[in-house]
Amino acid sequence: MTSILGRAALVWLLIAAAETVHGVARALWLVPRVGDLASRQIGVATGSLIILTIAWASIDWIGARRRADLLRVGLLWLALMLAFEIGLGLAVGTGWERLLADYLPWKGGFMLAGMAVLALAPWIAARLRSGRRPESP
Repeated sequence: MTSILGRAALVWLLIAAAETVHGVARALWLVPRVGDLASRQIGVATGSLIILTIAWASIDWIGARRRADLLRVGLLWLALMLAFEIGLGLAVGTGWERLLADYLPWKGGFMLAGMAVLALAPWIAARLRSGRRPESP
């Protein structure tokens, strides 16, 4: 299990880097065209596709086969991403109100859906790669 989580952490670094580039590109090209809120909402959908693509490409290398292992990988990715998002947001001066607004649907935030995709991405990727359900715990 340790090597699975170690490999999963390395893949998460790739996800974090890809999402960082995605966020910068979104801010540079999409925000001026559709505004901040709409660009963040669109970004959840495109970011989810990026995450699913990376998960699909890497899930065999990670080595998680059982459903419980796949969910552990997803929870690891979720915990690391939440820590990264909050830490980076606070480091660049984003207030708690704005950080939380991204997660609250009644404030236009869709990040809960994006984080759900992130947490389930290993399981979804394994299912897509194998064409069948992942092995039971």
